[in-house]
Amino acid sequence: MSVVKKPLSVAVASAAICAAAFVGVDVFHDVQFARADEHVQNARQDLAGLQESSTVFREIHEAVEPSVVNIQVTKTIAHESSRLPPEFQHFFHDFGGMNLPPGFDNNQQGPGSMREVGTGSGVIMDASDGYGYILTNNHVAGGASEMVVTLNDGRVVKDAQLVGADPRTDLAVIKIKADHLIPAKWGDSTQLEAGDRILAFGSPFGYVGSMTHGIVSALHRQAGILGQDGYENFIQVDAPINPGNSGGPLVNLQGDVVGINTAIASSSGGFQGIGFAIPSEEAKPVYEQLKSNGKIVRGWLGIEIQNVADASDAAASEGFKDLTGVFVRGVLKDSPATSKLSPGDIITSLNGKSVKNSAELRDRVAWDKPGTDITLGVFRNGKSEDVKIKLGEQSPKRNELASGGESLQSNDTGLTLANVNDDRAQQYGLSDKSGAVVVDVKPNSIAAHAGLQAGDVITQVNGSRVSDADQAEQALAKADVKSGVRLQVDNRQGSELLFLKSDQG
Repeated sequence: MSVVKKPLSVAVASAAICAAAFVGVDVFHDVQFARADEHVQNARQDLAGLQESSTVFREIHEAVEPSVVNIQVTKTIAHESSRLPPEFQHFFHDFGGMNLPPGFDNNQQGPGSMREVGTGSGVIMDASDGYGYILTNNHVAGGASEMVVTLNDGRVVKDAQLVGADPRTDLAVIKIKADHLIPAKWGDSTQLEAGDRILAFGSPFGYVGSMTHGIVSALHRQAGILGQDGYENFIQVDAPINPGNSGGPLVNLQGDVVGINTAIASSSGGFQGIGFAIPSEEAKPVYEQLKSNGKIVRGWLGIEIQNVADASDAAASEGFKDLTGVFVRGVLKDSPATSKLSPGDIITSLNGKSVKNSAELRDRVAWDKPGTDITLGVFRNGKSEDVKIKLGEQSPKRNELASGGESLQSNDTGLTLANVNDDRAQQYGLSDKSGAVVVDVKPNSIAAHAGLQAGDVITQVNGSRVSDADQAEQALAKADVKSGVRLQVDNRQGSELLFLKSDQG
């Protein structure tokens, strides 16, 4: 019997081995994922009760690192526009080891174009139905012609797709096809305070799986790296952030994502103690809109504004004595604010909540949906009142904060004025012939420093209407430029209130 049974047992064993060959890979991945997910959940449970234990950073690494990815990006760019902003130039680097300018490849894509290869980071924020959604920076993924994502477990996912990008916040969302993904958890950046400990994850200089730690150095920083159309409300940190960290998560001691690493303040391209991250309070709504719609829709007022503190003379001339609030310098034509707001108005609140400066008003308006009715607290004519406005939709190319007779020379201001005749109306695109048109502005004059330009039409001087160049000249001659002169100005963009003062010249 033993002779018969032995071959039979060998056959059974062989069959089992063959079956394992077919299902073993899937089972292995399932088990590997289950163990990884279990480690993450256990780490999060430990973090919930952990304060200043010596193992806290280990637990954070266990909880967050599986969600962090490396992104290799290829971009084909026009030769003449091949330079990134200085803060982002060190994002790209050469992988070929050849002696090429930073970020460039010798593979020409056609006349006037270059192939640029770089690497950045990202964090998985959602995973379902065999797909994962990764949040990263626009300067990493925006405009990419090809992206390859390397996961924490070593898997390489090609053909990653850009879902949407928002240059104004420097955020982007990528979609990959993969299973067994572990998303990170959102945290609340509004709870951060200077001095709080934080950790930064990413792939600096291509070193995948790196983690650094530090503290929150400051909040609500505006670094000027996203241009005048950008929305900047950065968390400043001293956790080392280096090239390749861009797009990686900034997390708190609970392992929750409170920011997205974005930029460094550096003269060398390496970390010098100041890093910037986009707070989760801003990143989360951008992520959700990009994931759902592939674009960002923002509210729009259509006004030119500045801080009251920066327009204190003009605000004081209106009878406003505080230094906080938003001074309305101009109102764009055919905008939601047309006939609702006027140059010289001072906005002090939005929907009952005080507004301290122009950046705060701009951000809050932008995150309200177009069509939303808002109530602005406005100081005008020496008293406060409420103004209701229905927001419009901000165009991607629209900047919310826009910056006949003989000619008469105003020597005190540097203005050359004229009546609005047919020729000048056609030249400057004017529809109304009332007022005094500016035909020349002397360089470095009071008028030049105030922002007056040829084609502007002065309609009021210190609140008094002027119908032609003579009246404007007479009103300016009587005005005290040392104390300041308020000018109501119309142009192609709309109307503005400009303030002339001799100490500006």
